Amino acid sequence: MRIGDAAAAAGTTPRALRFYEQRGLLPPPTRSASGQREYGSQAVVRVRVIRALLALGLTVEDIASRSHRLDLLAEDPPRSCRAEDDSGPDTFAPVVEHRLAALDAEIARLSRLREALARHTGMPSAPDTPGP
Repeated sequence: MRIGDAAAAAGTTPRALRFYEQRGLLPPPTRSASGQREYGSQAVVRVRVIRALLALGLTVEDIASRSHRLDLLAEDPPRSCRAEDDSGPDTFAPVVEHRLAALDAEIARLSRLREALARHTGMPSAPDTPGP
């Protein structure tokens, strides 16, 4: 299928497909005799996986660092993308741990900012929320 059809099937745009290809998330597609990109159904599934990972808060760089493992997540049913030892440097585990730490730091920063703003405006503090 051509780029517009593949993008529509994956729920994105042709521009996003070209971007994913540039960044190494999507392997270069085959080309027609006239030079147009042609995508198969596996590429559409892979783009859906990429978009799901982006929606979970991973960055393009996070995903690109483990792009060789994306097809494991594209299988039906999805296989774990972890290595046999579940924590090796080739797995998503270090990427996810780093992203979780970044999110925790941002949540803490925003909580401090909220408390400071509430103090200066006389608004009530945030209610206590149960921890994990």
